[in-house]
Amino acid sequence: LTLGRLKGVERPALAGIFPGAKGNVVLIDVGANVDTKPRQLFEFGIMGDIFTRSLLNIDNPKVGILNIGQEGSKGNEQVRIAHELFKKGPFNFVGNVEGRDIFSGDVQVIVSDGFVGNVALKLSEGMAETIGVMFEREISRSLISRLGFWLSRRAFEHFKRNLDYTEHGGALLLGVKGVGIICHGDSSPKAIKNAIRTAIDFVNNHVKERLEEGLAAFQTKGNER
Repeated sequence: LTLGRLKGVERPALAGIFPGAKGNVVLIDVGANVDTKPRQLFEFGIMGDIFTRSLLNIDNPKVGILNIGQEGSKGNEQVRIAHELFKKGPFNFVGNVEGRDIFSGDVQVIVSDGFVGNVALKLSEGMAETIGVMFEREISRSLISRLGFWLSRRAFEHFKRNLDYTEHGGALLLGVKGVGIICHGDSSPKAIKNAIRTAIDFVNNHVKERLEEGLAAFQTKGNER
């Protein structure tokens, strides 16, 4: 409320960065808007595309809508209408994607409403923690397992770091006149430090300005049609 919205943004959205097998994936929205209109989902797609190009340095990222199936006829009414809007969008729209596609990295920007996106976010955080606990439990079962872990500990540390959500610190609030990062209430000092680092990267890469330019350019084209 204090920062205000960028021109052309009806609802700001939270962008979460997920690890993917082929590179990072941006899921937007992960909790700012529980009830979302098709037009707002479309805005999320524009902002997610610009954000991914600007901060993650991914040229021409693929953009998809999170759905229960790949067919355009699948999903609720809001998603089906949004699917038609996305076909006309100023980005590389590849259609619907399913939950299992989030971590593949094949699609770099995945759009959802904040309710579904937040469930996906919390599920991934819980899964990452559980995998770590189960892995450590298996390692402790035998001397050979512990020896194998010692030999591959650097690879394991890298793997664990990729799954650690505190590496990014929080989710960026896109569409506001400033920098906003939403962190967990129980965030660790490491998470807060990395959130500040992400905010610095956001400013240094002029993401807000690029969002303004991209939204303005699309509105101009829309008025010309």
